[in-house]
Amino acid sequence: MYRILLLGECSREHAIAEAITRSTYKVKLYALMRHLNPGIKQCCEFTGGEVIIGDFLNPNEVVNVCKKYGIEIVVVGPEEPLFKGVCNAVEREGINCIGPCKEAAKIEQSKAFMRKIMWKYKISGRLRFYTFSNINELVEFMKDFHESIAIKPARQVGGKGVKVISDLQIYLRDVRSKVKIEHSKVILDKIMKGYDDIEDKILIEEKVDGIEYTLQCFTDGVHVLPMPLVQDYKHAFEYGIGPETGGMGSIADKEYTLPFITWDEFEKSVEIVKQIVHAIKLETGVEYKGVIAGQMMLTSIWGPTIIECYSRFGDPEGVNVLSILETDFIEIIEAILNKSLPKIKLKFKPYATVVKAIAPIGYPNDKKLAQGHEIYVNVKKIEEIGCKIYYGSIHFENGKLITVGSRAIEILGIGNSIPEAAEKVNKALKYVYSPNWKLFYRLDIGSKESIEKMIEFAERIREVYRYRQSHGLIGKIIDWIPGKGIIVHEY
Repeated sequence: MYRILLLGECSREHAIAEAITRSTYKVKLYALMRHLNPGIKQCCEFTGGEVIIGDFLNPNEVVNVCKKYGIEIVVVGPEEPLFKGVCNAVEREGINCIGPCKEAAKIEQSKAFMRKIMWKYKISGRLRFYTFSNINELVEFMKDFHESIAIKPARQVGGKGVKVISDLQIYLRDVRSKVKIEHSKVILDKIMKGYDDIEDKILIEEKVDGIEYTLQCFTDGVHVLPMPLVQDYKHAFEYGIGPETGGMGSIADKEYTLPFITWDEFEKSVEIVKQIVHAIKLETGVEYKGVIAGQMMLTSIWGPTIIECYSRFGDPEGVNVLSILETDFIEIIEAILNKSLPKIKLKFKPYATVVKAIAPIGYPNDKKLAQGHEIYVNVKKIEEIGCKIYYGSIHFENGKLITVGSRAIEILGIGNSIPEAAEKVNKALKYVYSPNWKLFYRLDIGSKESIEKMIEFAERIREVYRYRQSHGLIGKIIDWIPGKGIIVHEY
């Protein structure tokens, strides 16, 4: 029998717990969380395990829980425990951990670190970038810098703070420079406040446009096994407007690729992730083990391009793949620990999946406003439609579901096509409601119209990067400067 401890409390962890309970191995599942997720609790009780309420961000507390319950394997759901060295702590006690150690998890924690090793090891899909640790450095830099850019916190902060600024009209350059500086101040003073675990604070990247998608992979530090591609819908409201969130929903097709990503592009994306896993070993001296994900974009400059890395399953993207995983999850865990991933044949049910999140008003900008509201879920009606519930940022107490401030519920639909699965979820959304607070969600995720627009957009991008590819221009930028002629910049 395996005694497994799961760290985390939201929909991604609910999906992981469910995958563990489907195993043919004898397992006792425990979970350490800060608020009581009823779905994870049910999974633990099904195996004869239990839920422990506590701080999974504290390495010492995690170690103490492991000793108390005789834990043999720790499975880490979210990223922050990885950044705080939880895996390092449990492994020092001789306990196996599915999740990278602190040194390897830096690939997500520091976007600057990821960019630096991509350039150092010449990994395809690298973007030009600059990093700053204070506003004075940035202001000095901006005096003579006028380009379209993306300004980001240099650390992983849950998707907050990213701003893309196009700098095309010369007569507006002074105005845009002020906007760039003011947003950088917001990043430093508000978003990065309290994060003192990395040196770089602000990351500036060249602006790129394209279709985004997520590639999640299992890895033992040497071998990489890719899962089906998923596309996450980041913006809060329909048609891609509103603030960026952790993800209001996601789609996956019944094949490994998406309707707007070719098989060649999928394979190229896998190769990029493999190169990053290899580079982590070269750079840090440690082998990455667990789940690594590339947040990809199909761009006209490179084709498949990596925007950032995750050191764990995405949320909601993890729900898409874990819900239809047919390979025994414990066998995958064993293969990661034994460095025998090539022996595993990953198999997924041949269905399209759509996940839609339901969140309380206030999320994502004012989580305090979004906290403390009771919601009701008619599980029976939702299951009759053919959908499944995954509990997210919710606390179960005295028979009531109370919002904690983020995406409260995720509903999964499965079908023969993405629009079919999306329509099932749309029918189920009304069975989650609050008597005293407004909830919101996106109906357009996975719609036929949404997919057709992405197919059209991807084809335009594809025409450009394939032309560049055929002319040997991938990884190069060509400028024409008066008096100097054509200048070719190599990446």
